[in-house]
Amino acid sequence: MIRSALMNVMTAAALKAGRGLKRDFGEVENLQVSLKGPGDFVSLADKKCEATLYEELAKARPGYGFNMEERGIVEGPDKSHVWHIDPLDGTTNFLHGLPIFAISIALERDGHIVAGLIYNPATDDMYVAEKGQGAFQNNRRLRVSARRDMSEALIGCGVPHLGKAAAHPRFKAELGAVMARAVNVRRLGAASLDLADVAAGRYEAYWERGLQSWDMAAGILLVREAGGYVSDADGGDNPLATGTICAGNEYIHRQLLGLIASA
Repeated sequence: MIRSALMNVMTAAALKAGRGLKRDFGEVENLQVSLKGPGDFVSLADKKCEATLYEELAKARPGYGFNMEERGIVEGPDKSHVWHIDPLDGTTNFLHGLPIFAISIALERDGHIVAGLIYNPATDDMYVAEKGQGAFQNNRRLRVSARRDMSEALIGCGVPHLGKAAAHPRFKAELGAVMARAVNVRRLGAASLDLADVAAGRYEAYWERGLQSWDMAAGILLVREAGGYVSDADGGDNPLATGTICAGNEYIHRQLLGLIASA
């Protein structure tokens, strides 16, 4: 596990915010829920968690900027550093009582993601990575899968929800191309945890479109530090800018890009 001063700050903030999420998850039927859009819900738990993360990180690193799911962009005097925060990735899972959700925190320095953390309070799984220091789940070092054959590969994906109906035809075409070659496909509903599964070697690869920086910034670093490859879904080198992602080990990442391009 990484024990740097920066990671200690991120871990402490995630654990404090996670305690509130865990309590609310235990009382999910009583949560106050507002509708943000079709199939895209935001809960009081989401907002409380983000407030805790903002307060803790702003106190520990004053001056850093923020890019957050609920509050949006908060500029700081230090223009070199920006936190990318998703306080509750997998909100729909959370609201339905599925223990597949996470807090995602990443630090961008001078345009590069240098630290990432993904924490699932329901399972107490903590994934962390710092640039050049490797990737870890709790105290276990992570490595991407070594499988090279798509016919043996388990592929993760994201399914566009009801509010993204315009994206359904393209996704169906891509899914059909992947299903024809991969052993099977999974959709868990939390992009950060999908990327953590790639880093841990549970998925050979994963792709999704229509994401935000806070959904994937921490996971991108986690995969790369676990020896994996990350691009946007069309093979470009800046997924944070395009909002699309394709991640995996060297061999399946390349094959998956080819499949979704052919669709």
